[in-house]
Amino acid sequence: MKGSMKLLLHAWFAFAFLLVSAGVQAREAPRNAKPDGAAIASAHALATDAGFEIIAKGGNAFDAAVAVSSTLSVVEPISSGLGGGGFFLLHDAKTGKDVFVDARETSPASATPQVYLNDKGELNRDRATNGPWAAGIPGLPAALVHVAEKYGRLPLKVSLAPAIRIARDGFPMYARLVRGYGERHEVMERYPGTRAVFLKDGKPLTEGELLRQPELAMTLQLLGDRGFDGFYRGPTAQKLIAGVNAEGGNWTAQELAAYRVKEREPIRFKYHDWNIVTAPPTSSGGIALAEMLQILEPWDLNKMDEAQRVHLVTESMRRAFHDRTFYLGDPDFVKIPQSTLISPYYAAGLRSTINPLKATPSDLLPGQPTPFEEHPETTHFSIIDANGNRAAVTQTVNLLFGSGLIPPGTGVLLNNEMDDFALKPGTPNAFGVMGYAANAPEPGKRMLSSMTPTFMTSPERVAVLGTPGGTRIITMVLLGILGFDAGLDAQQVVTKPRYHHQWLPDAIGIEKDALSADTIAKLRAMGHTVIVPGEVRGQRSSDAWGNMQAVEWDVTSGHLSAGSDPRNPVGKGEVKAKSASAR
Repeated sequence: MKGSMKLLLHAWFAFAFLLVSAGVQAREAPRNAKPDGAAIASAHALATDAGFEIIAKGGNAFDAAVAVSSTLSVVEPISSGLGGGGFFLLHDAKTGKDVFVDARETSPASATPQVYLNDKGELNRDRATNGPWAAGIPGLPAALVHVAEKYGRLPLKVSLAPAIRIARDGFPMYARLVRGYGERHEVMERYPGTRAVFLKDGKPLTEGELLRQPELAMTLQLLGDRGFDGFYRGPTAQKLIAGVNAEGGNWTAQELAAYRVKEREPIRFKYHDWNIVTAPPTSSGGIALAEMLQILEPWDLNKMDEAQRVHLVTESMRRAFHDRTFYLGDPDFVKIPQSTLISPYYAAGLRSTINPLKATPSDLLPGQPTPFEEHPETTHFSIIDANGNRAAVTQTVNLLFGSGLIPPGTGVLLNNEMDDFALKPGTPNAFGVMGYAANAPEPGKRMLSSMTPTFMTSPERVAVLGTPGGTRIITMVLLGILGFDAGLDAQQVVTKPRYHHQWLPDAIGIEKDALSADTIAKLRAMGHTVIVPGEVRGQRSSDAWGNMQAVEWDVTSGHLSAGSDPRNPVGKGEVKAKSASAR
């Protein structure tokens, strides 16, 4: 079946040359234009404030990104941290250069596929998602050093100062953090280093109590004082290795010291009058966006009824996620047919296979359906400064509180990104997506990601956006782009209802009330399976997805605006987005 699929794809590609027509040539915003201030949208008020604090000290968007990222690592351990990784998409307004900083975690040499299988040869889900074997070598600390030293104006220790202060002095526990700990406490309380941080007198902290992390403050201080060596060599590295190995893992000093961020060329393509700049592999998001948007480009989606529009968008999602499964992985280890996958000619070939009135079945390969359910893992923030520099940053520890393991003396909550590898080919991971050899673990290899920080530019508007949400990140960013293209502002874009399809399971998942009953009925008549929250007893589906953060610059007026996802409860100190003069 796989060979016949490749032949079919080649046929599509060849046929596409007969179908594609010249598209609209997108133009960039004027290089000499500047915003009227700065804008930051992040998932926590303290992180947003930290970014503005650094801008007020003379920092640029990249210094602010270091401040926001490190502060989120302190106040959102449920979503990201120094023990995880991330992607930094940066635009330097002076040179016009875009760069993608890949700080994805890497596989330890000991983490072979065999160690994740049980005696029956099945995937050991506990080992893949909890504790020492679940964790890849962290990348975020190296990214903070790299971005500050190469693109920032201020010393790293200045940009880290807000995070150090908040870790030392503490911040109030909020409802989402308390709920998340309640769901993961059995795993987290396996480990003495984690218990020391999250328990007080043997009991979990409650909402409103201060979470103080003095050991994390010291780790951040060493990072600020010594740069790369402050985390990947010396006392912090020794404590990380000792803590992992004491729990049965197998990290080495050589692996930590060998970690490096990678600067990669972003994915670039056009959609209508927009230039899109987005994440390349090891993210799967940029290639998938290019496929989906270029499939959709000839259709005027805004003039269609809701059912027809959702049908066509879903069919584009289906095809992009199929290609994600078979072709994408770490480009330093596998050959990715990127030029083909992001070609408008290839997209035209895929478009020709879409029946405008009927769903395409996804049963090309066997797969087991998984629940459409999500927790708020991962985080994203967006920044534009007064000079037009911009940063889109998505960072993560993968699932809720990552692996649950904090090596004693570090305050660093380690990721569980090893589950993002294809640990057993053809077996879905925690997000229900499968992979094969292209995404199998190898020493030093980076696991495939869905994080999709993105820039959009047109002659009149510039937008920066991204979101958490597992594999749904890609489709949520897709819907965000379509929202900006339809003329919505940043807050309207992050508020838009969401739906998702990822090839397998062959179903459209939707947020609660995202689609009308009439639209759902029409989609089902076309052959789509639609999972509606609460419709079927025992069938799990989240009512709300993601936590999108977007900022927008109206180039004509210079005005900045920011949008922060209302799904992250406003009024509890968890969400803040603002713009302010920074000249």
